[in-house]
Amino acid sequence: MMQAGPLMLDLEGPRLLPHEAQWVQQPEVGGVILFARNIETAVQVKALAAELKRLRPELLLAVDQEGGRVQRLREGFTPLPPMALLGELYQQHPLLAMASAQWLGALMAAEVRQVGLDFSFAPVLDVAYGQSQVIGDRAFASEPDQVVTLAGAFIDGMQSLGMAATGKHFPGHGHVAGDSHLELPIDQRSLAEIEQTCLRPFQALAPRLQGVMPAHVVYAQVDDQPAGFSRYWLDRLRQSLGFTGTIFSDDLGMAGAAMAGDFAARAEQALTAGCDMVLVCNDPGGAEQVLAYLRQQQDGQRTLSSLSALLGREEVNAQAWLQSPKGETAVKVAQAVAQQDIDALEALYTE
Repeated sequence: MMQAGPLMLDLEGPRLLPHEAQWVQQPEVGGVILFARNIETAVQVKALAAELKRLRPELLLAVDQEGGRVQRLREGFTPLPPMALLGELYQQHPLLAMASAQWLGALMAAEVRQVGLDFSFAPVLDVAYGQSQVIGDRAFASEPDQVVTLAGAFIDGMQSLGMAATGKHFPGHGHVAGDSHLELPIDQRSLAEIEQTCLRPFQALAPRLQGVMPAHVVYAQVDDQPAGFSRYWLDRLRQSLGFTGTIFSDDLGMAGAAMAGDFAARAEQALTAGCDMVLVCNDPGGAEQVLAYLRQQQDGQRTLSSLSALLGREEVNAQAWLQSPKGETAVKVAQAVAQQDIDALEALYTE
């Protein structure tokens, strides 16, 4: 089991600053997430990741590399299409869509792993209702069963290249119009309706996930706390869905988390509710507050067996795969899906 603290934080720029090097060596810190400001080239990211791992080999290194508009690694990386295009493809060519989802999952994982990062916070398991701009084309489909099928194939691809899967945003962010980065959305549906729709992808895929990120959304007919601060929802995830991996809070700096108080209070409530690791992004002062709070807590240093499952598997050679015919095919699949080129996809799968 790896010894790591429950805080995942971010960095100011593309180079590790002296005070940041001190931060990541604190036992209360368990991970670092990279954003676009931290990324220049593949060579630079690989060097940054190596420096972080030299300081703390057990540190989890994460990024958001979903595809479409949420793709932090760009320069020197394959443009990944938004997952909604797989859903569109599925309507007419379900087998092509499933195969393409697996190739895209493998390609994403290989490109992230080859620069030394452990995992991407993916896949998005939200159901697309057409009214959430922040989710939008990040969701695979508008039908829960199609989300299960396509996300399941994407997970197959990720895991074949040594990357853990983290589903988000439990129990489903797609029905609310509000953006939890900017406000606290309220979902007024009944528990029965949520169970019949948004919860189904998480229920079906929970045994295959190593991580889950709850939504900063209040499901008012069920609980008055956002899911990431809700003992009800996180117990439901563990007990009813049988999830045994790591629960990550969404960014505690988002407006959807502000109802819990200052950053220390947000961290306390999320951890008490059942989160294993809390994220503090884009707010160094907030990260300092959470660090100070954790230093005072007995669980500021915790041993979590589930964290080791999120480390990238070193026995899988991502760079060799990318340079092989499989890697070349995966890049062509990404291009064909982006262009919705059915003929090109069929040709690739009949070669």
